Amino acid sequence: MTETVIKVENVSKQYRLGNVGTGSLGHDLNRFWYKMRGKEDPYLKIGEVNDRSSKSSSDYVWALRDINFEVEQGEVLGIIGKNGAGKSTLLKLLSRTTKPTTGRMRMKGRVASLLEVGTGFHPELTGRQNIFLNGSILGMNRHEIRSKLDEIVDFSGVERYLDTPVKRYSSGMYVRLAFAVAAHLEPEILIVDEVLAVGDAEFQKKAIGKMKNVSEGQGRTVLFVSHNLSSIRSLCIDTLVLNKGEIDFYGKTVTAIDHYVNKGNLGENITKWVNDSLSIKQLHLVSVNMTDVLGNPKKKFKSSESVAIKFVLRALESINNVKVGFDLIKNHDVVFRSQQVDCNVRNDFQQLGKYELVGTIPNGFLNEGRY
Repeated sequence: MTETVIKVENVSKQYRLGNVGTGSLGHDLNRFWYKMRGKEDPYLKIGEVNDRSSKSSSDYVWALRDINFEVEQGEVLGIIGKNGAGKSTLLKLLSRTTKPTTGRMRMKGRVASLLEVGTGFHPELTGRQNIFLNGSILGMNRHEIRSKLDEIVDFSGVERYLDTPVKRYSSGMYVRLAFAVAAHLEPEILIVDEVLAVGDAEFQKKAIGKMKNVSEGQGRTVLFVSHNLSSIRSLCIDTLVLNKGEIDFYGKTVTAIDHYVNKGNLGENITKWVNDSLSIKQLHLVSVNMTDVLGNPKKKFKSSESVAIKFVLRALESINNVKVGFDLIKNHDVVFRSQQVDCNVRNDFQQLGKYELVGTIPNGFLNEGRY
């Protein structure tokens, strides 16, 4: 039977915009006066959603609003969302580096956090000294840290610079050592932000493998934030999608990624090019649109229906042997590529004017999803 190690209930985090150190005494006194009378904080009733792209009309913003989820022991939970969606704020709350404005969080076990390059490192200390410092912060004694030292150094790959002050490390070396310490000093909960993107491809692969081992082999819980959807897909069973400080989706990773990538991007059934960006001297691509087999415009199809892809081109000069094709893409991966060169089809446009070419995806060919 699995055990719930993280439980987040109605958690919200509010920040004040602007220079907080100026003119805030009146707000503090007002809060104190409401509290003395047993009333709710008046500033919790105001504030806007965390939309970084729009101008604010309030001094307060909700970085997170009404967040609820549970994580069981041994689970790897992915967290994705646009920049400013609240991912890092959520991890800071879970790491206890700041407190929620409302709600509560329950966590069982030691927490190791890797929120940014150099988290918990002192720049004047050597790599070796920082390993012992981090271990002490996590509650490990000197003997426990020493027993893991060789594994940490070997995994990080910075043995040559172990007795050099970390202020002389590159950002990649920083994150290598920081991740090695966080992963090997046996925390019950490991929190990893986007920092792995700093490392090279070899280290990222190594780190993903280590997190899998930590969760599956050792039964430890991992929270993983990344914009690399391939890493999220390979590592996480469930994923949380944040949008403007609120939970937009919470469920299976494949569905979560599909939701995140395609939300608001379903678009119309037609794309037009009014300029010459996709043109050559003799030929201009006017539009591409989807229809059913009868030519009726559609953008949603049943798997039992055929999908027609219609290309409209304008010949500006006489041109022969034109090849047309398209890629069908799902979740950033190419499902298949259709090219006329494979079909030995020849298009000759001898007369000037518009031409229509239609390709058909047969019924029953595609699974459910967004393409």
